[in-house]
Amino acid sequence: MKYLKESLSLMVLVAVMVPMPSSGQQGSDNRPLDCVIEPNATVKIGSAVEGILREVLVKRGDQVKQGAVLARLDEELERLTAELAKLRSEVDVEVRSGQTQLNFRRRESRRMDDLRAKKVLAESEHDKAKVEEQLARLSVEAAKAENKIAQVEYQRAQENLRRRTIVSPLDAVVVDVALSPGEYVHEQAPLMTIASVDPLYVEVFVPVAFFGKITKGMRAEVVPEEPVGGSYSAEVTVVDQVFDPASRTFGVRLQLPNPDYRLPAGLRCKVRFPEES
Repeated sequence: MKYLKESLSLMVLVAVMVPMPSSGQQGSDNRPLDCVIEPNATVKIGSAVEGILREVLVKRGDQVKQGAVLARLDEELERLTAELAKLRSEVDVEVRSGQTQLNFRRRESRRMDDLRAKKVLAESEHDKAKVEEQLARLSVEAAKAENKIAQVEYQRAQENLRRRTIVSPLDAVVVDVALSPGEYVHEQAPLMTIASVDPLYVEVFVPVAFFGKITKGMRAEVVPEEPVGGSYSAEVTVVDQVFDPASRTFGVRLQLPNPDYRLPAGLRCKVRFPEES
């Protein structure tokens, strides 16, 4: 009993001598958190149409701009189809011929009207002239419709030809080229993979104790691992509203400008949020 009383007295003495951290001291813990630097987008480039790959104009590690040509499929047949459709769209002989016929039938109909008014023309002849004028008008409308159809077919042929050229959808770096000239390209065979690295995304999982203290627009310091190193300022753009119950953390994404591509993606890093968080 005496030993137990002495032990309890010692525990109380230690509790009194060791100060408990205040709420302000707990919120000022500014230890860096582990993070990963990732591309803002990774895209597997495919082809909208199937065909034989004629040429690949980039290789792994190349930087490409949005709209830059990455590869071309064999397009000789589509080129000829587009040329034929263009010729058909430019031919308006049927329209001009029908218009000439209509003009003639219109004048003929006017003469028949005059003769009918003078009562020197049978009614059947007058009706026949009117029908022929109407048929000529319909012939012109049909020719114009055919010409419009030919123009649409030319546009479709141009689009089919355009799809044989594969372009980059964004500014990026070529990560991998999977196919070579001569291989068959189809929807199940991505041609290459590209990654957009400006800006970079910094992904970090933050303890739930920081929830509400980290907000969108906040700046934080990001330190990539060696041998890259350095210190960079990034902006918080996403704060998850769903926690991970197993790790008691929530996700935060920061956006890190990388206009000169100095920083590679796939790096581990440390992130330090401001003291006030």
